[in-house]
Amino acid sequence: MSGGALNGKLALSKGNLMSDRAYKLSRNIRSKYGRHNRSNTEKFHQITPKFGRARTGFEELMTAKCIQMQSSGSPNVRTRTVTNVVAVLRTLAFGIKLTLRLGVSYATRSNMLSRTSYTISRLASKFPTISNAGLASFENNSFPNFYSKTISLHKYNLRKINTVSTQEKLIIFDTTLRDGEQSPGVTLTLEEKLEIARHLSSLGVDVIEAGFPIASQGDFESVARIAKEVGTLMSGREKVGKPVVAGLSRATEKDIKRCYEAVSSAPLHRIHTFLATSDIHLKYKLQISREECIKRAVNAVAYAKSLCNDVEFSTEDSGRSDKDFLCKVLGEVIQAGATTLNIPDTVGYTTPEEYGALIKYLVKNTPGGDKVIWSTHCHNDLGLATANTLSGIVNGARQVEVTINGIGERAGNTALEEIVMNIQTHPATYPVYHTINTPLIYRTSTVVSSLSGMPVQPNKAIVGTNAFLHESGIHQDGVLKNKLTYEIIRPEDVGIFNVNLVLGKLSGRNAFRSRLTQLGYADLNEGDFQKAFENFKSLADSKKRITDHDLLALMSDQLSSGSTPESNRFQLRSIQVVSGVHEMSTATVKLFDALKNQELIDAAIGRTGPIMAAFGAIQRLVQRKIRLLQYEVRAISEGMDALGKVAVKITEDTDSSGVEDTSVANGHNIDGEVRPGIDLKGEPKLTKPTYHGHGTDVDVVTASAKAYINAINRLYTEEIKEVSGTRRSMLEERVGNI
Repeated sequence: MSGGALNGKLALSKGNLMSDRAYKLSRNIRSKYGRHNRSNTEKFHQITPKFGRARTGFEELMTAKCIQMQSSGSPNVRTRTVTNVVAVLRTLAFGIKLTLRLGVSYATRSNMLSRTSYTISRLASKFPTISNAGLASFENNSFPNFYSKTISLHKYNLRKINTVSTQEKLIIFDTTLRDGEQSPGVTLTLEEKLEIARHLSSLGVDVIEAGFPIASQGDFESVARIAKEVGTLMSGREKVGKPVVAGLSRATEKDIKRCYEAVSSAPLHRIHTFLATSDIHLKYKLQISREECIKRAVNAVAYAKSLCNDVEFSTEDSGRSDKDFLCKVLGEVIQAGATTLNIPDTVGYTTPEEYGALIKYLVKNTPGGDKVIWSTHCHNDLGLATANTLSGIVNGARQVEVTINGIGERAGNTALEEIVMNIQTHPATYPVYHTINTPLIYRTSTVVSSLSGMPVQPNKAIVGTNAFLHESGIHQDGVLKNKLTYEIIRPEDVGIFNVNLVLGKLSGRNAFRSRLTQLGYADLNEGDFQKAFENFKSLADSKKRITDHDLLALMSDQLSSGSTPESNRFQLRSIQVVSGVHEMSTATVKLFDALKNQELIDAAIGRTGPIMAAFGAIQRLVQRKIRLLQYEVRAISEGMDALGKVAVKITEDTDSSGVEDTSVANGHNIDGEVRPGIDLKGEPKLTKPTYHGHGTDVDVVTASAKAYINAINRLYTEEIKEVSGTRRSMLEERVGNI
C-alpha cells in the first residue's frame, strides 16, 4: 500500500470514529431536548460543547475522506465519499436547526453559523466538489433560512480564505486632530483633543496625527500631551500594539525640530513633512524651481531622519503634479531616508481612475519604490475622496490618511468609517485587511461630532442616523423577514444597538462608572467622575430614562466646558424667560464670572422669541456684540423628556471698518483685553475667526444659553492665547493643508 493510501486509510479511520461520536451526540441531543424546548437556554448551554465536538468530528471526517479520495482516485471511492459527506452534513444541519428551535440569542446563533460555514469554506478551498455536494444537501433537506445564511457566510469565508495569504495590512493614519481641526469654525481645546485621541487609540487606529506643532505653543502642548499620555495606551490594542503619534511639519529645520520635540515622548513617533510639487504651487506660492524643490525635500527628509527613524514625506498637490517629476523627487527622498510616501490629492481634483493610475505609476517607476509604504490622502471637493482612496489601495497604497466623519478643510477628507467598512464588506476585492475595532466606530463618530461642533448629516454613510432606518413598506417587509434583504452591514458591526442599558435616578456610582467605561471614558480621575455623576443625577431628576446618547452628550458638555477659569470663565447660574403668542419675550440671566469671581445679572427683550432674549441678556453681561452665524437644535433621544442638544457658531460683530468701539486704541479695551475686530498692532483684522459651542438640557432655552456661553468662552480663551502668543494665526491654520 502506498504511503498516501495508508495515510488516507488511517485518517479515514479516525474520521469515522469522530463521525460516529458526532452522530451519537446528535441523536442524544434530539432525544433529550425535543422540539418543545424553544426557550430553554440552560439546556442550550449544555448542547453547545457537544455541538462543538460534533463540528470537530465533521471536519475530521471531511478531511480524512478527501485525503482518501485523492490517494485512491477511484470513481467508486469518489462517489462513496460524496455520499458519506452529505450524510454527515445532514446530521450537522439537524444540530443547527435544533438550536434555532430552542430560541437561542441572535448573537450566539450567528456565531455558530459563522463557525460552521468557515469549516465548510476551509475544505471548499481545497476540495470544491465535496463542498458543493455538501452545500446542496442543505438546500435539498429543507433548511431554507439556514441555507441562505450559510451560503452567504460560506461565500464570504471562501473569499477571505482565498485572499488572506496575499492580503497585506492596511495602515490607518487618522488626521482628525490635524486636518480635521482645520475645518472652518472648529477649535478644539486641549482636553477635547486628548479625549478624541483616546477614542482613536481604542478604535485601533495605527497612526494618530496629533497636530501641527509649529503653528502655536498651544498646538505644541497638545501634541506633546497626546504623545505622552495616549502614545503609551494599550487598552483595546492588545493585538495591534501601541499607536504611532505623528506631527506635521513644513520642509524646514525649525519646523522639523519643533515637531520632533513634540512627538518624541511617544514610544512610537513619526515626523511627517511635506512640500508642494505641482508647477502652479512652485511658481506662485513657493516661487522656486523644480531643482530647488528637490533640494529642499531631500534636506528636510535627511534632517528628519537624523532625529527620527520613522519619516513620512508628502508631495502637496500631487494630483496636479507632473508624474515624472514626482518620481524624481520621491526617489531622492527615499535615498534620504523616507519610510512612507504620501500622495495627496490636495484639492480633490482627480477622478478614481486618474488617482489609481498615478499611484500605480509611482509605485512602478520611482527608484526604491518597493522599499517604502505608499499612502493616500484625498480631499472631497468633488465627492470622490472615498472612491479615490479605494482606487489607491487597489493600485498599491498600503496606508490611508482619513478622518472621523470625513471632516476637514473645505469639503472634508476621506472618512475612516467608509474605507474600513468597504474593506470589511468586500474582503476579496481589496488586497488588504484592517485591524480597526469596528464596534467602536459609531461611538467615536459621536464623540468627534459633539466636540468639534460638526453634526453628522442624517444620510451619511455608516454613521448617519438614517443609515440603518427603513421607511419604505417593501423594505420593512423584507428586513422583517430577513435583514440581509436590505442591510449589507449589521448595525451592531459599527456599534449601533437598538437597546441601550437604561440608567435612572436610582442607579448608583458603580453602574454609572461601568457604563462610562463601556462608552470609552475609563480614564476619568475622581474629580471628573464626581462631576459627571452629579450632572447625571441632576438629569435623572428630570428625565426618567437615561440612555447612552444622553451620557455621551453630558460627557461632551463636561469636556467642552473646561476646568480652568480661563477656559470656563462664564458659567450659567440661572435663567428665567417669559414668552407668549404676539407678545415680546423677556429673559433674565444670571452668570458667574470665574475670572473676576463675581455674579452678574441682567435682562433683555427678544422680539423673535425667548432664545433671542436670552442671547441678548448674555451679550449685555459679557459686554460683547456677537453675531450668530449658525443655530441648530435636535433631540438626543425619544420622548417628551428628551434631552435637547443645541449647537451654535458665532463670530465678533464689527462695523464696516472692522472696529467695534473706536473709543479705545492699540487693539485693547480699558480692561486690557484684546479688542474685537482689531489685531495686536491696532489694525483691523482681515478675517474674523468663528467659534462653535454646544449645550444640552431638557429645556431647549437653557441648552441654547449653555451653547452660546460655551462659544463665548472659546472666544475669550482664543483671545488670551493670542495675547500670550500661544494661538495659531489664521494663516498658520491653513499652511498645514496637504
